[in-house]
Parts: sequence; structure tokens; C-alpha cells
Amino acid sequence: MDVTSDDLTRPLGFDREDKPARRKVPVALAICAVGSSLAAAAVLYAAIFGDAGGGIPIARVEIAATMPSAVPASDGPAETRPASSDHAAAPKAPDTSGTAIEHASGVTVVRAGGAAAPESIIIRIPDPPRAGPTIASDPRLVEKTRYGLLPRLGPDGARAMDVYARPGAGPAAGGPAAGGPAAGGPVKGRIAIVVGGLGISQTSSADALSRLPEAVSLALAPYGADIDKLAGRARESGHEILLQVPMEPFDYPDSDPGPHTLTVAGRPAENLDHLHWAMGRLAGYVGIVNYMGGKLTADERALAPILKDLGGRGLAFLDDGTSSRSVALRVAGDVPVARADLVLDAVPRADAIDKALEKLEAGARAGGLVVGTASALPLSIERIARWAQGLADRGIRLVPVSSAFRAGGSRPAEASSRPAEARAADAVPHGTPH
Repeated sequence: MDVTSDDLTRPLGFDREDKPARRKVPVALAICAVGSSLAAAAVLYAAIFGDAGGGIPIARVEIAATMPSAVPASDGPAETRPASSDHAAAPKAPDTSGTAIEHASGVTVVRAGGAAAPESIIIRIPDPPRAGPTIASDPRLVEKTRYGLLPRLGPDGARAMDVYARPGAGPAAGGPAAGGPAAGGPVKGRIAIVVGGLGISQTSSADALSRLPEAVSLALAPYGADIDKLAGRARESGHEILLQVPMEPFDYPDSDPGPHTLTVAGRPAENLDHLHWAMGRLAGYVGIVNYMGGKLTADERALAPILKDLGGRGLAFLDDGTSSRSVALRVAGDVPVARADLVLDAVPRADAIDKALEKLEAGARAGGLVVGTASALPLSIERIARWAQGLADRGIRLVPVSSAFRAGGSRPAEASSRPAEARAADAVPHGTPH
């Protein structure tokens, strides 16, 4: 064995001719080289294809000038300058001054101290014109509270029940638009109808707005979505509106009108707090009407503070006539209060509703003004709309409910003077607890 070729047997110190060692390239240097190559490739690509953004998406939008070009300055007045031969007939350039532009656009620019190009400016853009009658609340008749804008008496004594009443709602109101006889025709009786429960069902609400005569008043429950918008549409359609307020029935809480119910056991401050919550849900109503509430309207101690608050806010109260035990007329005092004479759909059948409408009409012919109430059931809306079509021929004038609150409305002083058929209806238990 050749000891020179065997490292294991080679003697220590024995010199041998080593092979040249392989040179190692640092890792960092290799990375830099690769990066340089990529950068060079990107530059080459950009030079060839013109992608100065390096592949970044670019959106190009052409912006065309909308303002006319400025008129070149002149050394003298326009009328003394010689006209160019090429533009001798050219029209006079429009005024492009800032003042002219502001007047033309309707935009007012307020500059602090009258300085030009200030650091900050205030720009007021006029509101677009509204179509149709305005339905905004009268600013005199509202106050800001934690529940929103609530009705109040105006500084001049104006009342919501007058300002928001349907035009011509006085004792002599009527005419063809109101569902009554033609002008000059004999008036044999007047009827006010209130349809309640709007805002709960969108279908029923739309049906009531489209089918019922304008003189029919509408009562809106405070629980519906976008209830204030519905109130605005109802007023734009010509209807007077009332706010339905949930009140305690005799079998409460088995029959529950809903959240924020006014109760007999509730302290006056608590009941008023619930009342104000409901009031803040919409605007433009002439008064409120009870929803259920047989027990509360029969309790003078619980009802009196509520009526007093309504009167102090310029609102009226309508007792819906569902309970014969109501003391609303007796404790009203100076507060405008009326009571319905008949519940038209106490029995929700077509024949029963038609019969109730006949009774209401008979009461109107006997003299004075009678009031009927109904719910926004599809059947009730259909029967009332059908019945109202023939009122002009029968000499009956359909009036908004605010007529019942006004002087000369001929409202009965007590429930005992109501038509016999209306008193009999009170003695019949209704399907809905009150």
C-alpha cells in the first residue's frame, strides 16, 4: 500500500500536495446579484413597453372644462376696440366673474372679512324645491325634549288642533271634496269617521291612503316603522291625523296594548313620560285617541292629568267609543274632548259594518254631528269607501274629526244623549278587550 495515498496511515508531518480549495461565495453577495438582475430586467421592460408605473394599475379620466374661457384683458373699453376680421360677428362673451357665477348657480360664497381666496369659506347650497304641500311641523308649535319634538302652544296661542286641521273643518265644512253634497245642496247631516291602527301593516296603511276619502281622519299607532313618514304622506293626501296612545284595558296585562302603556296604577309622572314618548314618534296631529284603555278612561284620577297635559299642548282628545264606562267627557274641563258614537267594525263582517254605517247615517239625519271609529282592516276600509261614494246623493256631509272639537260642532254633552243604537252597541261585548 502506498502510504502517501492513505490519510489514515500517513505519518504525522508527512508533506503531501493538497488539492486547491473551492472558493465559497457569500450568501449576501448572491442575493444582491439576483436583486440587481431583477431590477435591471424591470428597467429594460419599462424602457421597451413604456410602463412607467412598474405594473401599478392606472386609471385615466378625461376632465373637460365646463366654464367658458376668460375674456382676454384689453387696454380700452370693449366698445372702442376694433373687431377682428375673423370674429366680427362673434357674440359677446358671457360674464364669468365670481359674482355672476354665484348668482347663476344659486350658490352663495361667504368670505370672512371680504378677503379674496381665504383659507376657509362657507358655502350655502339652496335646498331643492319640494313638490306638493309641505308637511313639516310648525316651528311655533314644537319644543325639543329627550323624546324629540313635542307639541306645545304657540307664543301667540296657536294650537296644533287648529293649525294641523284639514282646511274647512269648521261646522260648515264639506262639499264634494269632503264626500258631501254639492255646493248649495241641502245638508241633512254630518259624519266624522276615524280609521285607526295605521302604521302596523304597510298594506293596510297604503290601502287606507289610496281608497278612503280625504275627509276621513286617520289615527296612527306609535309602533310602526317610519311612522313619521307615513304621517307626512297622510297629511299630503289631505287627511287629518291623530296619534293613538296605548292605554290600559280591563284585562291588562292579558290584553297588552304594547310598550309604554298608560296604566291606572302608574304615577302621573310615569304616565306622562309614556305619553310623551308616543308624542315624539310623529308630528302634525290634531289630537290623540285611546288605543284600548277601557280601564284607564274609566278612572278619573288617572285620566285627568293626561287630559290636562293635552290641553296645555294645544291638542284634543277623542274617546274611541269602545267603552261605556269612560269619564272623558265629564272630566274634560276646558280641554277639547269628543266621544265616538259608534264603533263601525265591532263585528268585523261586511253585513255588520254596512248596518253600522246605516245607523251612523241615521244618527246624522237626526241632527248634529256624529262620529264613528273603525280599525284599518281591509274589510273595514273597503266597506267605508263603498259607502262614502253615495253620500252626496243622500245629503250627508263627511267632515274631519276636528269638527267635533270646535264650537258649533253640536257634540253631545254626555254619553246619555248619544243615539240609542250607539248606546246599545256599548252594551254588547266586543271581540277585542277594552
